[in-house]
Amino acid sequence: MIEEVHNNNLERFAGFGELYDQNRPSTPQEVVDILSTYLRGNPQTVVDVGCGTGLSSFIWLNSSEHIIGFEPSDDMREVALVKWEALGKPSNITFENRLSHELGLPTESTDIITCSQSFHWMEPHSTLHEFARVLRPGGIFAAYDYDWPPVCDWTVDERYQQLIAYADKRAAQLAPEGQRAHKWSKDEHLQRIQESGLFRFTREIVFHSWELCDANRYANIALSQGGLQTAIKLGAEELHSQVTQFRELVSKAFAGESRHILFSYRMRLGIR
Repeated sequence: MIEEVHNNNLERFAGFGELYDQNRPSTPQEVVDILSTYLRGNPQTVVDVGCGTGLSSFIWLNSSEHIIGFEPSDDMREVALVKWEALGKPSNITFENRLSHELGLPTESTDIITCSQSFHWMEPHSTLHEFARVLRPGGIFAAYDYDWPPVCDWTVDERYQQLIAYADKRAAQLAPEGQRAHKWSKDEHLQRIQESGLFRFTREIVFHSWELCDANRYANIALSQGGLQTAIKLGAEELHSQVTQFRELVSKAFAGESRHILFSYRMRLGIR
């Protein structure tokens, strides 16, 4: 059952690694600052699980001796490796194909484990037990996500929500039973961490990050969402015209200028 869920979830992210990487928000420095504060110093080893294209991994380059990005999607991991090569192949970061419940790391070998916009795709029971196994005493697991949509213009935000809700509905309708992706509610992340009994301290932390964005990037942020990509791949042709209309609305709101948009983050963490 776990393997089937992972396979279905993995398929959801096939084919749009570059679109994802070029438009999703950069992981803010606050992530490093918060977790280093709770760790009481810089980590020796950071493991970023479900790291995608490395947006949440490279942020640690100057703050950790060793970073491992685990990503089972070949498309996403390939983008991370191209970026790694462009940076001169830094020796303190690697990217590997692993699933969250089978990290293959020694027991008590890791200071920090992060899941950026990814923990909701992982079977939580087996994943949390594996994370607790590889974390050192006092080590930290942090799942952090950003809210959809980013703050822009209320008419754009409203249409964004409508577009994604429709795409998710169509993806569920078109996917054959047994091949549908499954995600666990982000709202229950903290409760699951607490109820696992594996962590001595848990809490939620909220923070925000502004990013400069033009109309094309804002529209592509919506297009980079898995539900929309899945629905299009499964044949929801009507979405092409809806995306075009959304782009036109965004273009009108931005009026040819770049503007700052706000991403709101929610971090749920547990200290072993």
